[in-house]
Amino acid sequence: QVQLVESGGGTVQAGGSLRLSCAASGRASSIHLMGYFRQAPGKDREFVARIGWRGGTTEYTDSVKGRFTISRDTPENTVYLQMSSLKPEDTAIYYCAARMFGTAKYGYWGQGTQVTVSS
Repeated sequence: QVQLVESGGGTVQAGGSLRLSCAASGRASSIHLMGYFRQAPGKDREFVARIGWRGGTTEYTDSVKGRFTISRDTPENTVYLQMSSLKPEDTAIYYCAARMFGTAKYGYWGQGTQVTVSS
């Protein structure tokens, strides 16, 4: 079991920055990947970014490349999503998620945090 607790959402003007945090507890040593997803009103949840828990390899969806950076602090079992040059279309609930070794899906999810970007 892994528990994920998110923090860091809020409201910011277009062009501003926010940093999201996701703290993992429980069997954090068995995490393979940590990812961020988002869901805007009336839309499906979409992938934003992910990071390898051990190797640190990152991947981003095209719409956030060059603006968002995902990183991790493994001693603190925490993942960060630094978001810069925010746009109104980035407005969504952001969820962090963990995929464990030996599994094919993200099986653990945070509670979500609201990010609102005003124009």
